[in-house]
Amino acid sequence: MSEQGISVGIVGIGTYVPDKIITNHDLEQMVDTSNEWIVERTGIRERHIAEPDMATSDLAVLAARKALADAGVSAEEINLIIVATATPDMFFPSVACIVQDQLGAVNAAAFDLGAGCTGFVYAVATGSQFIKSGLYKKVLVIGAETLSKVVDWTDRNTCVLFGDGAGAVVLSEVKAGYGILSIDLGSDGSGGEFLKIPAGGTRVPTTEQTVSDRQHYLYMNGSEVFKFAIKVMGEAAVKALDAAGLDHHSVNCLIPHQANIRIIQSAAKRLKLPMEKVMVNVDKYGNTSAASIPLALEEALKSCRIQQDDIVVLVGFGAGLTWGACVIKWCKEEKTIV
Repeated sequence: MSEQGISVGIVGIGTYVPDKIITNHDLEQMVDTSNEWIVERTGIRERHIAEPDMATSDLAVLAARKALADAGVSAEEINLIIVATATPDMFFPSVACIVQDQLGAVNAAAFDLGAGCTGFVYAVATGSQFIKSGLYKKVLVIGAETLSKVVDWTDRNTCVLFGDGAGAVVLSEVKAGYGILSIDLGSDGSGGEFLKIPAGGTRVPTTEQTVSDRQHYLYMNGSEVFKFAIKVMGEAAVKALDAAGLDHHSVNCLIPHQANIRIIQSAAKRLKLPMEKVMVNVDKYGNTSAASIPLALEEALKSCRIQQDDIVVLVGFGAGLTWGACVIKWCKEEKTIV
């Protein structure tokens, strides 16, 4: 889908990761694994882990405050808050409502969005439409996760993969021709069984048996998810570029979901991009799900890998199964905090 009408872009960004770090060498003391095995298969060397008393909303608020400051926007100016997360504080209220209260965003509507690791792209796509329709002026989009709370730290196949973090952006109208140029979203619910938390919902309510059977931890069929990701990441990015009337020659920076270095390399190959044009920080954070793309985006900006007028592609995949890509012509204007 190509974007027409009001041009909407990112005018502020902020991230937060907890201080605590668990390295691959730490994991060697916890489960039957090795640093070499983890790095070779995933590219991950360490991950940040939230303290026991820190919830997803806490990370989200800290990232959001930085994004608001970067945009020069007050909390009262925000019309809508969307939090993409697979690890909410609780069933309800939503993380977005908790964030709205903590920020003092008294004029904002708020809701959570669940699309797994694709959540941030879905949320950016959703938030942008509220602005394009003329209903809202400024939307705060946050991807935040505390996956360490739902990872089985005795399962060597999954505990090595995930980390905690949050990333937030402020969406607003930008100069014509800039901002989001196109979006491609998709899903295949037939693959939902490959990545899930089996119990704790209304299908399998919590019981003593589900707890003892460890059904409240994240389950992943790694080989099936890998095959899906290898196929869909590149395809989604190509479709989004096609919708924008662009091709791989136009791309200045690819910001992929940071799940696995081999999946990232496959997406780059599909787009015929050298790795110099691909942002990779999976080694430092692991898979932070909905937070991974904004974490990588901010790092690319701070390291000057994205400049004014650059074509930036965000692309991810996740539970559902879902996928999404977004093409942006970068336009970031410096503002003074209100």
